[in-house]
Amino acid sequence: MKTTYIKVDPASPDEAALREAAECIKKGGLVAFPTETVYGLGADSFNESAVKKIYIAKGRPSDNPLISHIAHIDDALKLAEYVPEDAKKLMEAYWGGPLTIILKRRGDVPMIVSAGLDTVSIRMPSHSVANMLIRLSGTPIAAPSANLSGSPSPTTFEHCKADMDGRVDMIIDGGECSIGVESTVVDMTGEVPVILRPGAVTLDDIISVCGKGMFGGEYADAPKCPGMKYVHYSPDAEVFAVGDMESFKMPRDENAAIIAYDKYVNAAKGCRFYSAGCSDSEYAARLFYLLRKADEDGIKTVYAQLPENKGMGTAIRNRLLKSAGGRVI
Repeated sequence: MKTTYIKVDPASPDEAALREAAECIKKGGLVAFPTETVYGLGADSFNESAVKKIYIAKGRPSDNPLISHIAHIDDALKLAEYVPEDAKKLMEAYWGGPLTIILKRRGDVPMIVSAGLDTVSIRMPSHSVANMLIRLSGTPIAAPSANLSGSPSPTTFEHCKADMDGRVDMIIDGGECSIGVESTVVDMTGEVPVILRPGAVTLDDIISVCGKGMFGGEYADAPKCPGMKYVHYSPDAEVFAVGDMESFKMPRDENAAIIAYDKYVNAAKGCRFYSAGCSDSEYAARLFYLLRKADEDGIKTVYAQLPENKGMGTAIRNRLLKSAGGRVI
């Protein structure tokens, strides 16, 4: 398959260029596009054959559900049977933005989108290019991250192209993604909001709106959201999570690298240092990029600092522990 590339400035999206991409979606094609979280690989949520192409392009297991992206809050009812009051409050507070809400699926939504479940995952991105593409396509767009299944999600056009060239019809170059980790996923089908995947919208954020909330679902046999069942976010390099940077003794190894906050730069003696910045938000924006850079640089072993388990740090820990296969030093 020959992949077409178009470059769009997020500050002033070219509607004519995005109409070309929207026509591709309408005709059953695959389009990779930037969002504020990571690059997504999109197809018409209501075109079953198009959605099947997503699984093939990524090498994605068929029991791993997809997130459908919409351009307007009202479009949630194209996918969900109904929207509970607490879900409406979350939509008003955090859409568009990095929050995916799980609701009961409408019967006319293809089951392949939800991996056979009676629920559907919905998000309204804030990214100007993503939002315009969805609007011009006239349909919700099912879109997991635009990477080969199991590898770190792409946060730049170059990394998206590295995985998807020749596998999709079109890739939109919209620069770097600002948040860098996938959206928070919250299950709103019960009495209490349940976060199934942490992200930039935190548990405290959910509780502040709904007055309640909890984490859960990490070990579900039939995952309701992406990223819960299979190995994820793994580069070719072997990854170890470092729980205590103060006492960590970095081995002198030119084939090793450390990912840590800037204040620990002196720990990287005899190995490469990759800056995670000075805050959790900077770390999140750089994490997947740095894991991919490690492979590009020929690094064999990565030691990555675990941030505190609070706020955005919870999302980073979630991705790192999956990337490391649970290996913690």
